[in-house]
Amino acid sequence: MKKTILASLVVAAVFMLSGCGKSKTSITLAGSTAFQPFAEKLAEQYMEQNKNVNITVQGGGSSVGIQSANSGAAQIGMADLVTLPAEANGLTPTVVAQDGVVIVVNPKNSITNLTSDQIRDIFNGKITNWKELGGQDAPITVVSREAGSGTRSSFEEIIKNVNLLKNALIQDSNGTVRETVANDPNSVGYLSHGLVNEKVKALTVDNSECTPANIADGKYKLVRPIFLLVKGTPQGEIKNFIDYILSAEGQKTIKSDGLLPVK
Repeated sequence: MKKTILASLVVAAVFMLSGCGKSKTSITLAGSTAFQPFAEKLAEQYMEQNKNVNITVQGGGSSVGIQSANSGAAQIGMADLVTLPAEANGLTPTVVAQDGVVIVVNPKNSITNLTSDQIRDIFNGKITNWKELGGQDAPITVVSREAGSGTRSSFEEIIKNVNLLKNALIQDSNGTVRETVANDPNSVGYLSHGLVNEKVKALTVDNSECTPANIADGKYKLVRPIFLLVKGTPQGEIKNFIDYILSAEGQKTIKSDGLLPVK
């Protein structure tokens, strides 16, 4: 009788270990803070449909995404750059979305449009007062991202010849740029189109609004791709997750949350 009970307990233990204790596949994404909230939502949707997968999303900026993918600290790096640097040459890139870089000011600011030349002069410190642009007599507070940010690299590559003035306020994410501009009526900054909300006012650039139609027509110039970077060829659940982002459902999420689908 004791042997029968013991055997039953052993069988039950084996069943529990082999069934209920199945290990999950873990995937870590790191990099672009502009794409981070979108990646988090896409990861949640994917995990709801795939209970055997656990996805962690971290920020840090595009340079961190490239470094993490290269080192293996993350299985997928996220980068929002017009042009990938040489450090990404050993990685396999997949474009999963497009994103406009938007110039934003405080809602109280009367300015509605800036030219590319005016934007360059503001961030270089050549234009220092809003009255020089037809606005109120107030000094301009320039807000920028940190070195290594994909948003900053894309902004500077498209606007060209930007030598950021020394007293610019440096922020470490699109979200903190938005909050800084929202709390300073004299400030100007730039951030991902997907993170613009009622707290800030988006300006037209060269009289063109950041819309899918204007981007498709080439009228709005401040646009960069969103890359997912993998060391080697994407395989297994890593490939499945990237394929999900590129699927109709994934691209619908990207579009509904403010980014532009890749197709």
